[in-house]
Amino acid sequence: MFRSLPKYLQRLAREISRFAGTRDGATAVEFALIAPPFLATLIAILEVSLFLFAQALLQNAAVEAGRLFMTNQEQNTFTQNSDTTTQEQSAQFESNVCPMISALFTCSSLMVNVQSYSSVSGASAGEPTLTFNAQGGVSNAWSFESGTPGELMVVQLIYEWPILSGPFGYVLPNLGNGHAEMMGVSAFRVEPQNLLESQ
Repeated sequence: MFRSLPKYLQRLAREISRFAGTRDGATAVEFALIAPPFLATLIAILEVSLFLFAQALLQNAAVEAGRLFMTNQEQNTFTQNSDTTTQEQSAQFESNVCPMISALFTCSSLMVNVQSYSSVSGASAGEPTLTFNAQGGVSNAWSFESGTPGELMVVQLIYEWPILSGPFGYVLPNLGNGHAEMMGVSAFRVEPQNLLESQ
């Protein structure tokens, strides 16, 4: 038995050196090692790019929607229909905003917060903290104030953007329900009525 042991060890050493020197299947092994992190990084890049593109679209819609208030167009619509409630005015405003964002967003999931302020010091344009009810829906109470000439106004368009979970999906801030909060905001002063009439 001890006489055959050196031959066995020599043969085993030859097999190990031959296995270490072989290149068959090396490409497949290297691809198996590199593919998962590469694909995860690629998906993360695409997800962040789409998020930033959607954010720019929402911000542009907030600016355009703000112009409706700044130039008194939205207020004039409400004056003509004086019997409409604040909720109906908000719904009308959302229907005006919807065509601006419908390419990437679901209009029914858009949250609109419009507030007017008498001074700059009291104005708030920060991202609101979303609160959720037992069913997982947003339970925040949003304002809709049409503002008057000379007042400072802030229009916020808020949306829960769905994100992919995964190793690199956490690049985007997660609300804990698979969504990230996205907001477009516009702050402006409503033009005085006499300035509009002189134009």
